[in-house]
Amino acid sequence: NSRGTASLLKDSISFTDISAFGLYEGHDLLRRGFTSVKNELLPSHPLEQTEKNFQLNQDKTNFATLRNIQGIHAPLKLQMEFRAVKQVQRLPFLHSSNMAMDILRGNDECIGFEDILNDPSQSEVMGEPHIMMEHKLGLL
Repeated sequence: NSRGTASLLKDSISFTDISAFGLYEGHDLLRRGFTSVKNELLPSHPLEQTEKNFQLNQDKTNFATLRNIQGIHAPLKLQMEFRAVKQVQRLPFLHSSNMAMDILRGNDECIGFEDILNDPSQSEVMGEPHIMMEHKLGLL
């Protein structure tokens, strides 16, 4: 009965669901850090999503203003400079403040929360350099 065999195969676990470490792999605390339920929740306040995208919205507004005042070449030139600055980075296990990006945006003279208390997303926890480089190069 070919129909019965197909239904048995459909109910079985596919090979792609099994990772390299096995079907019952636990959370690797050393490589991935602590899990947090807070990261999986929806925004608790309507303004939370707007605040997360504040810099993106501000950049879009600045580009639109530049285009209206100076023409299309000004925002295009600035976007190319942003891309060039984003490509220059430190090694993945070293903290980078990306000062050149702050200078392009005009934030180099402003003192914000992240300057005093540090940005929570950029914690000072350093991982193993070899594993982080292999992950960035796509070897892991």
